[in-house]
Amino acid sequence: MARRKRRAFTPESKADAVRLAKAGDRSIGQVAKALDLTETALRDWIKRANIDAGHGPSGALTTPEREELQRLRRDVKRLEMDRDILKKAAVFFAKESE
Repeated sequence: MARRKRRAFTPESKADAVRLAKAGDRSIGQVAKALDLTETALRDWIKRANIDAGHGPSGALTTPEREELQRLRRDVKRLEMDRDILKKAAVFFAKESE
């Protein structure tokens, strides 16, 4: 069986799916099937929505916190590269001045 192409969903469509699943009149499996989703994807969206609403486990990062963490990690990586380049340049110029 061929793998399905990965689809992208807007935050609004995810929120709508979570709202339908939380309504309680249908099971998560039924909602997922009706929306042509996997149960796992829908359960992950529900879990993420609960964390963002402050109902998740203590210490769990909300979506904005996760985005900030990713941005900060990218910045650290870039700054480490800059530092390494400057170290190499310092060694190069120290050898050249001898």
